[in-house]
Amino acid sequence: MKLSQGQVMTTSKGYIFDIKRFATHDGKGIRTTVFFKGCPLRCKWCQNPEGLSYLPQVLYMESKCMHCLSCVHASKQGGIRCVDHKICISRNAREDWNAICDVCPTLALSMDAKEYTVEKCVHEILKDEIFFKREGGVTFSGGEPFLQSDFLMDLLKACKEKGIHTAIETSLYTDLENVQKALPYLDQIYCDCKLYDKNLHKQYTGISNEKILKNIAYLLKSNKKAHVIVRTPLIPTMTASFDNISLISKFLVSCYEDVHYEILNYNPLAQSKYAYLDMEYCFKENPKMYSSEKMQEFYDCAKQNGIKNLVID
Repeated sequence: MKLSQGQVMTTSKGYIFDIKRFATHDGKGIRTTVFFKGCPLRCKWCQNPEGLSYLPQVLYMESKCMHCLSCVHASKQGGIRCVDHKICISRNAREDWNAICDVCPTLALSMDAKEYTVEKCVHEILKDEIFFKREGGVTFSGGEPFLQSDFLMDLLKACKEKGIHTAIETSLYTDLENVQKALPYLDQIYCDCKLYDKNLHKQYTGISNEKILKNIAYLLKSNKKAHVIVRTPLIPTMTASFDNISLISKFLVSCYEDVHYEILNYNPLAQSKYAYLDMEYCFKENPKMYSSEKMQEFYDCAKQNGIKNLVID
């Protein structure tokens, strides 16, 4: 990427675990979605478990493994062992994980993130610049983008210098100051309101929702309120209750009566990612997506509690 006159090189760096091109579900038009590493929440149902840890970690895809033991021989600190013909990984071991992944001939081992400079990340985003002219752009997702707030701000500024439409998908668990700094550089904001009850929120996400609700209220009273879409993911037995949807709807309407609200159907595809990280998914038997009839009941609940602008994909 050539720097325009007056554009300043930045030393800001951050960890990205994926850059998805030609995305069509993370905002208007064809977009490039940049997934930031690290998240302060620990939602039981997390859809991107590879984005939870801030630091890169090794992924193991057993289906690709030919048990050649190259990784075991490359391990110097016991990070990888073979026990009963099974590869066992101790991710906290102080290994040169990149070197270990490099010796794997089948790519069964790989790192889940890379370090990017702002310039390198913008270069990747600009590969799809031709598609951004028809409502497309870049969406910063995660993990939680605000966890790397300095890197996020530098990226937002660089993208706006290039005239790129910017969007963010955020839990809003961050200091209000970070939201205020980013807002002038954001064209669209997608934020989660997972659970309204503070005790349930702490139970299922590991943190209080006080900061989140305050940030949502701020956004819905700001000059960008018409460009905010609040989302609730439907998770069986956790967030998917009429009581939760009712409480969230009333809260949102109290902040901005024309708020845009989206209720997301349960996504069962996340379960497969957990095995790559030796993590357990929250459901032993993975539930199915809700039927269109059940989704309509949730939509009706939101409307009955004051929601006028329901976003239905």
